[in-house]
Amino acid sequence: MSHLEPTSIDLAVIGGSGLYNFPGLENAERYTVDTPYGPASGDIVIGDFVGKRIAFLARHGESHTLPPHRVNYRANVWALHSLGARRVIGVNAVGGIRGDMGPQVIVVPDQLVDYTHGRFTSFCDVDGAEVKHIDFSEPYTESLRQQLLEAAHAANVGVIGSGCYGATQGPRLETRAEIARMKRDGCDLVGMTGMPEAVLARELGLDYACLALVANFAAGCGDEAEISIEEIFAHLAAATAEVPRILGKLLQL
Repeated sequence: MSHLEPTSIDLAVIGGSGLYNFPGLENAERYTVDTPYGPASGDIVIGDFVGKRIAFLARHGESHTLPPHRVNYRANVWALHSLGARRVIGVNAVGGIRGDMGPQVIVVPDQLVDYTHGRFTSFCDVDGAEVKHIDFSEPYTESLRQQLLEAAHAANVGVIGSGCYGATQGPRLETRAEIARMKRDGCDLVGMTGMPEAVLARELGLDYACLALVANFAAGCGDEAEISIEEIFAHLAAATAEVPRILGKLLQL
């Protein structure tokens, strides 16, 4: 693996379900990074996009072999940081709880609630590591969130500029009662991969924001009696097609 200077990556993108490579990436090279936390989800692909350097990592692996609770979030975030990434966009497939967050809607959330369990949620979870009590009042970097919103406007892509992401364990979808509880808790979206990715980025001092792509209404929030996996991926494909347009404009700000 060739050496990369810390300033050589303009943006890192972690792709979720339905986004296993970054369309339009030119002069791409693959990097396998050894981390103190084990292997990342796969190779990091670095290339050129709209004249800037992009690092891309498929969160679930390029063949979608890693369920949400088995993703090595620490290795992923550490690997991107070690290659020089300082800004990270997490692209996440989600279910919509709020009425205006239906299939194919794109949301840039500003808050989250973590319902996950049994995951390594901190770089402090190793013997001898310094214990850091970071401020996580605002889980996403506000300046990067605002840039995402500006970029979406410039790309003429409609997005919702706030919302609360509820992170569940997966890989199963949630029950109606669980979604009803999440709604009472103030969650607008439900996904399985928003945490601990966001907090790990904060621990390393990375700017981090989320592009949440709504694949379906969550259980009990839409008209469907049963959620169709085929429909989920069809909606994801439509929303995912807008991601390069938004990120291209973000890189030009």
